[in-house]
Amino acid sequence: MQANMLTGTYTQSMDVKGRMAFPSKLREAIGERFIITKGFGGCLFVYSVEDFAVKADKLKAMPMAQALPLQRYFMANAAEIEADKQGRILIPGNLRELAGLEKEIVVTGVSDHCEIWSPQRWQAVSGEITDEMLMKALEASNF
Repeated sequence: MQANMLTGTYTQSMDVKGRMAFPSKLREAIGERFIITKGFGGCLFVYSVEDFAVKADKLKAMPMAQALPLQRYFMANAAEIEADKQGRILIPGNLRELAGLEKEIVVTGVSDHCEIWSPQRWQAVSGEITDEMLMKALEASNF
């Protein structure tokens, strides 16, 4: 089965309870239920339930000494989320704190998953990408 391609960058607002409208274009691709977990660089990763299960199975198949740190990182911080009728989701407090989320939020589609960022962290991370880095990555992947 071909996975939906997740693309785009969206700025959203979060209310004081930690609710935000998850972008409808991304919800259409990822589904109404999904997994949010700790990501890299200070963001949160968002996977469809099915894609997260595939990742979890890969971790289970690894030797324990190799898998345990990854399982602790991704699985211990994972929460299953379901959008309400208005397309809003509630980001758990521990994950909001991990990602430094406050009122404004940036949601990006990154091929097979989404990322949720504070605007400051997103700006810093996306600003670090240079043309030279992109060219090297493109060459390495035979793009």
